[in-house]
Amino acid sequence: MNSAHTIGLVDDEPGVLRALQRLLVGEGFEVRPYGSAEELLLSGDVRDLDCLILDVNMPGLDGLELQARLQEDCVSVPVVFLTGTGDIPASVRAIKAGAVDFLTKPVDSSNLLAVIRESIGQYAAVKGEAKELSEQRQRLDRLSDREREVLSHVVSGRLNKQIASELGISEQTIKVHRMHITRKLEVSSVAELVRMTERLGFARFDQ
Repeated sequence: MNSAHTIGLVDDEPGVLRALQRLLVGEGFEVRPYGSAEELLLSGDVRDLDCLILDVNMPGLDGLELQARLQEDCVSVPVVFLTGTGDIPASVRAIKAGAVDFLTKPVDSSNLLAVIRESIGQYAAVKGEAKELSEQRQRLDRLSDREREVLSHVVSGRLNKQIASELGISEQTIKVHRMHITRKLEVSSVAELVRMTERLGFARFDQ
């Protein structure tokens, strides 16, 4: 199961990198080790990662600064911090900025693995939902202006006859538009249309 998941390790201590890499590879993960935050950024790999294990205190760009840089670049990979100092203010700052967890070295292997697996599961769910939303937006963009207008009436609960009267076109034309809408949006019921448009923030006629 883990073979598809890629873990990034960033730590300036070679011994820590080797130990963590050995642990994670043994659990079936693909591991990409980096000796510094700068090395990770230069690699261009960060968007390929499913989880990032990040040391807090490193020369140059430290872990918290790297976390901030990733946020600025809209990189949403889950981050698990490791620290040798038990720095409470840093841990609070990291968690507030979206870190999954903040673990103290020497890290407990079973705890680290549990955190990684949980973060990967949550990240996969978020990515899956984002992908679905993106695909739905693309389908919505296929609609013509008239079809979008008809859609806004349909999801407001209006009947074909009412929509036809409102738009000054025939009821048969409304039926044709609705057929095109359901085909383009890949839905089969008004209930699906309503759920989809609500998720996408599409404005109903009565809003």
